[in-house]
Formats: sequence, structure tokens, C-alpha cells
Amino acid sequence: MAITVSLVGLFGLVLFFLLRSHTLGYGSAFIAGMFGFFLACTGAAAPINQLATAVIDAIPSL
Repeated sequence: MAITVSLVGLFGLVLFFLLRSHTLGYGSAFIAGMFGFFLACTGAAAPINQLATAVIDAIPSL
């Protein structure tokens, strides 16, 4: 749970800075958010979560 909250915060922060720098428009940000929301409701959510966990677990061992 802590990893998920951290990643959500990180992605939210990146999205905030992209919006502030006008690199990403509000419409694109909305589409990106909705894509993530609906992707989390599919069967792809579990493998994506497992992949993110594996990558995070591998980082300290580098």
C-alpha cells in the first residue's frame, strides 16, 4: 500500500509540473488520468502492480 501511495504521489507531482510548464494541456491531463483510472479497473492492473513492485524491489540491490 505504501508503494502505491508513493507512486500516485510521484505521478501526481510530475503531472502537476507538466501542467505548470504548459508541456501538457488540461485535456491531455484529463485523458491521462481517466486512462489510469480505467486501466486500474481491468485485468491488467494486477500485472502492472506486480511489475512496479518488482522494479522497486530491484532498485536498492543495484
